[in-house]
Amino acid sequence: MAGEAGSGALRELILVVAVALAGLLLAMVAAFAPWHATPAGNAPAGLVELHSPGDPGSGPTVAHRS
Repeated sequence: MAGEAGSGALRELILVVAVALAGLLLAMVAAFAPWHATPAGNAPAGLVELHSPGDPGSGPTVAHRS
Protein backbone atom coordinates (compact mmCIF):
# COMPACT_ATOMS: atom_id res chain seq x y z
CA MET A 1 0.00 0.00 0.00
CA ALA A 2 2.79 2.43 0.83
CA GLY A 3 4.54 1.57 -2.44
CA GLU A 4 1.45 2.51 -4.42
CA ALA A 5 1.20 5.93 -2.75
CA GLY A 6 4.90 6.57 -3.31
CA SER A 7 4.80 5.68 -6.99
CA GLY A 8 1.79 7.96 -7.53
CA ALA A 9 3.57 10.84 -5.82
CA LEU A 10 6.72 10.21 -7.85
CA ARG A 11 4.70 10.09 -11.07
CA GLU A 12 3.00 13.39 -10.15
CA LEU A 13 6.34 15.01 -9.32
CA ILE A 14 7.80 13.90 -12.65
CA LEU A 15 4.76 15.34 -14.44
CA VAL A 16 5.14 18.68 -12.63
CA VAL A 17 8.84 18.87 -13.50
CA ALA A 18 8.13 17.96 -17.15
CA VAL A 19 5.47 20.67 -17.46
CA ALA A 20 7.80 23.20 -15.82
CA LEU A 21 10.62 22.35 -18.22
CA ALA A 22 8.25 22.60 -21.20
CA GLY A 23 7.13 26.03 -19.99
CA LEU A 24 10.72 27.15 -19.55
CA LEU A 25 11.56 25.95 -23.05
CA LEU A 26 8.60 27.85 -24.54
CA ALA A 27 9.57 30.99 -22.62
CA MET A 28 13.13 30.79 -23.94
CA VAL A 29 11.88 30.32 -27.50
CA ALA A 30 9.62 33.35 -27.11
CA ALA A 31 12.41 35.46 -25.61
CA PHE A 32 15.14 34.69 -28.11
CA ALA A 33 13.29 34.05 -31.37
CA PRO A 34 13.04 36.79 -34.01
CA TRP A 35 9.57 38.32 -33.85
CA HIS A 36 8.79 40.11 -37.07
CA ALA A 37 9.66 39.53 -40.68
CA THR A 38 11.43 42.05 -42.89
CA PRO A 39 11.77 41.96 -46.69
CA ALA A 40 15.21 40.38 -46.17
CA GLY A 41 13.83 37.68 -43.85
CA ASN A 42 13.42 37.45 -40.11
CA ALA A 43 14.79 40.35 -38.09
CA PRO A 44 17.49 39.41 -35.61
CA ALA A 45 16.80 39.85 -31.92
CA GLY A 46 18.39 42.95 -30.43
CA LEU A 47 18.37 45.25 -27.46
CA VAL A 48 15.73 47.91 -27.08
CA GLU A 49 16.94 51.34 -26.02
CA LEU A 50 15.05 52.66 -23.03
CA HIS A 51 14.78 56.36 -22.22
CA SER A 52 13.48 57.97 -19.07
CA PRO A 53 10.57 60.43 -19.37
CA GLY A 54 12.97 63.34 -18.81
CA ASP A 55 15.01 62.63 -21.95
CA PRO A 56 14.49 65.20 -24.71
CA GLY A 57 14.07 62.54 -27.39
CA SER A 58 11.65 60.29 -25.53
CA GLY A 59 8.31 61.87 -26.41
CA PRO A 60 6.44 62.68 -29.58
CA THR A 61 7.61 65.77 -31.42
CA VAL A 62 4.27 67.43 -32.09
CA ALA A 63 3.99 71.20 -32.13
CA HIS A 64 1.29 72.40 -29.72
CA ARG A 65 -1.00 75.15 -30.91
CA SER A 66 -2.49 77.63 -28.49
